[in-house]
Amino acid sequence: MVVAPAYGEEIGNPEKGAAVFKKCKACHQVGEGAKNRVGPQLNGIFGKAAGSDPDAKYSKGMKRAGADGLIWTSETLDAFIENPKALVSKTRMSFRGISDPADRANLLAYLRVYSDNPADIPEAEPTATSDGPVLDAAILALVGDPEYGEYLASECQTCHQTSGANDGIPGISGWPTEDFVVAMHAYKQRMRPHPVMQMMAGRLSNDEIAALAAYFEDLE
Repeated sequence: MVVAPAYGEEIGNPEKGAAVFKKCKACHQVGEGAKNRVGPQLNGIFGKAAGSDPDAKYSKGMKRAGADGLIWTSETLDAFIENPKALVSKTRMSFRGISDPADRANLLAYLRVYSDNPADIPEAEPTATSDGPVLDAAILALVGDPEYGEYLASECQTCHQTSGANDGIPGISGWPTEDFVVAMHAYKQRMRPHPVMQMMAGRLSNDEIAALAAYFEDLE
C-alpha cells in the first residue's frame, strides 16, 4: 500500500496511481532501490531537467529537450505521459501514452510520493495537471495540401535537412502527420520549451501546420 501525504490528493490518488504505474514497469522503476533500466528510474523526477541523469541512457531527442530547457513539472509530465512524441521529438520511448486524464493525475500523484521535497512542488494552474497541447478534434482532422506545405517549408529547411538526417537538429522528414501537428501545437502553446520554435509555430495557422505536416510526411 502506498502511504501518501495529504498533498498527494491535490494531484490525484497515489494508490490508484500505483496500479497505473504497472504500465510503466517494463522500463521504469520508482521507490526504494529503484535502478535505471531501459528507461531511467523516476525517484525525484519533479523539478529535474529532461535527460539529466548521468547514469541513464537517453535518446538524442531527450537530451536535446533538456538542453532546450525542458523541466519535469506536473504540467510537462502530464503532457509527456499523454503523448510522448508531442513533447520530445524522436523519443526512444515506444509507449503510446495514457489518454485518460484521471489515470495520468493518479500516476503523477504516485510519482510525487517519491520526490525529494514534494511539499515544495507548486501545482500547475488552474488545476494540478494540464492536458497538452489542447487540440480540437477538427485540427487533427484537417487534411493539409502538400504543395502548399512545400511552399511554406523553405523556412523550415534553413535548419532541418530535407534528407531527414539528425545532425545537430532533428530530422522531420517522414514524420506521421498527427505527430507533426501535435508537436507544432505543443510549441505554439509553449508546452515545448524551444524559444525559436515557439516563435515559428506561433506564426503558423492551423491550415499551414496541416500543410507542412502533409508535405514532410511524404518527403523521403
